[in-house]
Amino acid sequence: MNGADIIKAIDILSEEKGIPKEDLFEYLEAALNAAYKRHYGASNSKTKVDRDTGEYHIYSYKIVVDEINMEEEEDAQILLEEVTDKKLKVGDVIEEEVTPKDFGRVAASTAKQVLVQKVREAERNSIMQEFADKEGELLIGTLSREDKMNYYVDFGRASGILPKKDCIPGEVLEMGSQIKVYVTKIEEGQKGGPVIILSRTHYGFVKRLLEMEIPELSEGIVILYSVARDPGSRSKIAVYSENEKIDAVGACIGEKGIRINNISKELNGEKIDVVKYDKDLKEFIRNALSPAKDVDIYIIDQKERHAVAVAEGDNLSLAIGKNGQNVKLAARLTKCKIDVKTLVQVQEEGINIYKYYEA
Repeated sequence: MNGADIIKAIDILSEEKGIPKEDLFEYLEAALNAAYKRHYGASNSKTKVDRDTGEYHIYSYKIVVDEINMEEEEDAQILLEEVTDKKLKVGDVIEEEVTPKDFGRVAASTAKQVLVQKVREAERNSIMQEFADKEGELLIGTLSREDKMNYYVDFGRASGILPKKDCIPGEVLEMGSQIKVYVTKIEEGQKGGPVIILSRTHYGFVKRLLEMEIPELSEGIVILYSVARDPGSRSKIAVYSENEKIDAVGACIGEKGIRINNISKELNGEKIDVVKYDKDLKEFIRNALSPAKDVDIYIIDQKERHAVAVAEGDNLSLAIGKNGQNVKLAARLTKCKIDVKTLVQVQEEGINIYKYYEA
């Protein structure tokens, strides 16, 4: 391999593997030096590769010392009294070029093995650095394969694991198709590369989809307070704006519901309730229990965030929801314990709600 070939190879490797050229030059120098040491039995050698021409030179070196240090390489030391050039002093390095005309097959093979190993290590580190800060983010990849337990998503330089239990219930995924996924965990694998664990059921997936679809959220004009999710069925999100002129709920829903419908489509038809966050806890709980209306809220324990919601008729069933889904999501959204009851139930249980009327 001549100098021009070396420069070309460095350029290609740097671009394909994402490794800085200077690092590759240093790996090559280490590889050539290792090959020289192994083939010629040398211990005190170093290699330099010209960054412009690709030409390499190997040097034997000795460090000038006033006393031989037996803990260091003896061949790499020379006593000051033995040095013929009297201008040299302790600490100076004497170099002599020893570049062989031909390394031979063994030496070339050794250099190749060391370089390949170094490039692999650097590539793994580069990939790890690229994905290290992606935890909690949304990525787009390609479904590449599946087994009994998992799907595997290709991101180009790395792949992620999407457990089938973390797929949205009822969705059908096709191999080779593009897919949006949420990164729940990244850790270093046994071989050094990243192990990327993915999900489409995590509540954070909804948050990132909202930020992609709704510019006001990513710009900070509208603020997402909390998300509660029953994957594949229903989600509730609470939003607000510090600008009273901004309709936070309307911004998320979009004209004719186009924004929220786009997100629902990505979630395999999952319904999304957008409610307004309110600093007044009673008002926030009331909003969270929508689509129920005319619900009276009483804070039974402020510290424990325990509330009783009193509703009647259709509003009672709407507040509770099918299999209790609506009140469960509202409780998670507001981080409160919410009991939904009729006025008769409250009286029968001896709860004096009027005591908490102003709470």
